[in-house]
Amino acid sequence: MPLGPAAITEIKPVVAYIGLGANAGEPRRQVEEALARLAATEEMELVKVSSFYLNPPVGPPDQPWYVNAVIQVRTRLAPEELLRVLQRVEKDMGRVRRERWGPRIIDLDLLLYDGVILSGPDLCLPHPEMHHRAFVLVPLAEIAPQAWHPTLEQTAAELLEHLAPETRQSLAKLA
Repeated sequence: MPLGPAAITEIKPVVAYIGLGANAGEPRRQVEEALARLAATEEMELVKVSSFYLNPPVGPPDQPWYVNAVIQVRTRLAPEELLRVLQRVEKDMGRVRRERWGPRIIDLDLLLYDGVILSGPDLCLPHPEMHHRAFVLVPLAEIAPQAWHPTLEQTAAELLEHLAPETRQSLAKLA
C-alpha cells in the first residue's frame, strides 16, 4: 500500500534517527541516493546529516567495506509507518533480503524514535544493536551527541565513550 499524505498519523512532529549503509555496488553513491529519496518524501523533514564513514563489514569478512551515515528527521509518522517508508526506499533501490549481514545495496535502520521503547516482531526501538556499533554511534554522536537511548539511559556521546578505542578507530571519515 503506497504511503502518502493520507497515511500520516495525526501526532505532533517527533525526532527520529535513521542509519544508512551500503557495501554492494557503489556504496557512497547509493547512500547519497537513499538520502535524496528520504529528503524528497512528504512523510518526513530532513534535519541533520552526518559525515559519511567507511568501516569494515559486520558478519562475513569476505565482503566490501561499508559506507555509513546517520540522519536526524522530523516526522508525524508512527514508528511502524516510518519503518514502512524506509523499507519502501530500500525496495525501490533494489534491496533484496538474502543473508543476514550479507552485502547490501542499501540498508536503512530506524535507530531511535522520540524516546519510544518498542519490542515487536518487525520493529524494536531503540535499535537493539546500536550501542555496540561504532558505525552508528560515531555519526550519531557527530550530529546529536545528546540523543537519548531510553533503555540504557545514556546519550549517544556517552555510549560512544564505552566503545573500545580500536572499534571507534576502525572507521574512516570520508571527505
